[in-house]
Amino acid sequence: MAVVTMRQLLESGVHFGHQTRRWNPKMKRFIFTERNGIYIVDLQQSLSYIDNAYDFVSQTVAHGGTILFVGTKKQAQEPVADQAARVGMPYVNQRWLGGMLTNFSTVHKRLQRLKELEQIDFDDVAGSNLTKKELLVLRREKDKLAKTLGGIRDMAKVPSAVWIVDTNKEHLAVNEARKLGIPVVAILDTNCDPDVVDYPIPGNDDAIRAVQLLTRVIADAAADGLLKRHSGRTAAAEGAPADAEPLAEWERELLAGAEADLAGAEVAADATEAVAEAKTEIAEEVVAEEAATEAVAEEVVAEAVAEEVVAEAVAEEVVAEEAAAEVAADEAAAEGDADSK
Repeated sequence: MAVVTMRQLLESGVHFGHQTRRWNPKMKRFIFTERNGIYIVDLQQSLSYIDNAYDFVSQTVAHGGTILFVGTKKQAQEPVADQAARVGMPYVNQRWLGGMLTNFSTVHKRLQRLKELEQIDFDDVAGSNLTKKELLVLRREKDKLAKTLGGIRDMAKVPSAVWIVDTNKEHLAVNEARKLGIPVVAILDTNCDPDVVDYPIPGNDDAIRAVQLLTRVIADAAADGLLKRHSGRTAAAEGAPADAEPLAEWERELLAGAEADLAGAEVAADATEAVAEAKTEIAEEVVAEEAATEAVAEEVVAEAVAEEVVAEAVAEEVVAEEAAAEVAADEAAAEGDADSK
């Protein structure tokens, strides 16, 4: 079964590229045609590359890896944060700090500092042994760290792969990932360089709906990998002791959600069948009503025609009577003239 359909790609505008004057010649093999000065991406290739990226992400997560979601442009900030949080993966959606991957040891120290600041009760001035000004400075520091590093606060090591929206804007993230040999999965618009991406997905990286769709596909792949990982743990733990490592809370929620989705799909299938039967019955009733309405309309038209025929006959009789009266009057007048003579 395909991960995503051609119809979904078209409705989301994934096929729209940039203007022909703003393109990277290396993207020529992914372009289907040009229309009104805009390149159109070959969605048949996109479907194939989406399947490849999905399989890679799923297998990576299934083997214990993590995927870092990166998208700092306005269109990508919300989808990246929502989808990454849904599957418990780290994300960066505000600003990419230089060295976030290549200098992760320093970044990790800032993450520890963030966690320390989160332990402070800024409303308890008396119990903190700090002045209001000192608390205000610490609060601002915490807010700044939370804004830039909040999405990776639980990332203990560099990720196994990165998902990037707009490789041109996120060129720092791409360069750092390539230096460390981290696979890059990314949307490739017609102005991007395909050589810097390991698992490209040709498509529109500017439209909100396109970004939402493709980011959701990658998140679904991560969710699929987490379920495979859980299945592997379950199989391996059949003979394991009772104190085996439990699942994290978000992993339990994800598993419960997947089971609920499966049950919901079965219920939805039954409901769909019932709705289809109801629609068939309603359609038959509507057809019968329409036939009856047409019959009544034909009767009304026939009655109207009959009335018109009768009215025309009566009018003809009236005209004939008036003509006869005129003839009689003329004859009477002629007789009167003859008598007078």
